[in-house]
Amino acid sequence: MLTMTSTLDRAGRVFAQRPAIADARANFTWAEHLSRVRRAARVLLSHDLKPGDRFAVMGLNSHLYTEVLHAGYWAGLIPVPINHRLAPPEIRQIIDDAGCKLLAHCNAFTKILCAPALKDVKLQPLNLESDYEMRLAHAEPAPAHPARPEDLALLLFTGGTTGRSKGVRLSHANIVSNAMQVALVMRASETDRYLHAAPMFHAADLLGNVFTLMGGSHTYLPTFSADDALATLQERQITVAMLAPTMIIMILQQPDIGAYDLSRFRLLFYGSSPIDAVWVRRALDAFPGANLQHNYGLTETSPILTAMELTACREALANGQDMLMRSAGRAVAGVDLTIRDDDGNELPTGAVGEVVVRGPNVTSGYFNRPEETAAAFKDGWFHTGDMGRLDENGLLFLVDRKKDMVITGGENVYTTEVEAAIYLHPNIQEAAVIGVPDEKYGEALFAVIVPKDGKTITVEELVEHCRGRIGAYKIPRRIDVVAELPKSPMGKILKTELRRIYAGRETKF
Repeated sequence: MLTMTSTLDRAGRVFAQRPAIADARANFTWAEHLSRVRRAARVLLSHDLKPGDRFAVMGLNSHLYTEVLHAGYWAGLIPVPINHRLAPPEIRQIIDDAGCKLLAHCNAFTKILCAPALKDVKLQPLNLESDYEMRLAHAEPAPAHPARPEDLALLLFTGGTTGRSKGVRLSHANIVSNAMQVALVMRASETDRYLHAAPMFHAADLLGNVFTLMGGSHTYLPTFSADDALATLQERQITVAMLAPTMIIMILQQPDIGAYDLSRFRLLFYGSSPIDAVWVRRALDAFPGANLQHNYGLTETSPILTAMELTACREALANGQDMLMRSAGRAVAGVDLTIRDDDGNELPTGAVGEVVVRGPNVTSGYFNRPEETAAAFKDGWFHTGDMGRLDENGLLFLVDRKKDMVITGGENVYTTEVEAAIYLHPNIQEAAVIGVPDEKYGEALFAVIVPKDGKTITVEELVEHCRGRIGAYKIPRRIDVVAELPKSPMGKILKTELRRIYAGRETKF
């Protein structure tokens, strides 16, 4: 069946003696891991929880995080991973919205319940690093809850940096279907060792289910640093990792990268945004035995919708087709993907519109949010809010978030196109373009720029640089120069936060 309980049961039987956890802090076979999961399920249920109840999880990446998620699936409980970088009021909002009855956490977050915003919350604590092992040793194995594919398995909250987070309802079928879909494009096998580098509260960590499904093993990077990532890739003989572009660039900037033995590393799966072809070349040189595979997905899609072919990056660069580096690939098996206009009409090849999808990995909606669900899900299709186009070969090229498109003087401007031109300036490290209110044009383009160390940039220099590269109406004539840009845990620039920061603020002309 398409359930995580069935997937775990199969892994424990079929791959019993193969490594499931191959980490600096723990090493378990799949039989041993499933034995611990069964007993952990009993520990969770002993807290007066019953199937269908939600419990929060907060911790750094570790085998214990995986164990308690798997125990939740096994017991029929619903894990709610929480972004530990949120402020206590935001955490409280998620706990209240989800109706969590327990918080499973590691030592680093023991004090979180003492925060004023959480002091009166009725939440049972379960410290996974104190008496948990003793309780596990004395617990009787719990039987598997008879889950159905359509049953809720996981509740992942999106956003939280601005506005109110939304709980995405992911069923067992959603999660297992995407694991199967991604296993195909990754060509995953039982010999793979997967590195959990992305924060485990993030949808990107669902990719770990690919290797549970295939009987591979799991290794964990508690917090990301380029040095630790390289050391772990070498010491644990990692074969596959999912990294954000910012993580990749940080690794490639390490002066001693050539000193590491990365011969087992075969696949770097990356997403959230494309990487310039210059960095792709550097990555392929640094990881000579590995392929790079660009993907696109959302929390609502469990998470992967599209991916490049396994060897497409190397082949494209070898053939001088650098533009293909901007593609997020083709829809994975089982996903229908179309490009539509604001009226819901399907657009022809090459036309830009909203990416609209359906498939077994797509959520049925948001938790207790009927209005948001009705707005995003129409006639069985999920409207992603992302703008893109399909080429004649079915490759998806993302253009912008629908809400990030700026309409200035009646002209549609895709900010990613403007940013691509700005990034060609030799003094610019990072840039983000947003729209700000303008009396004459309705909206004006506004660039927030991080210069390279020791460099500067003026409005006049930026305008001159962009002239001839993009149309005059697309050139920002207002800027702010900052030390850093607000980013998500995966390193994606948060334009919603920039719009909040610059709403009504006096800006330079």
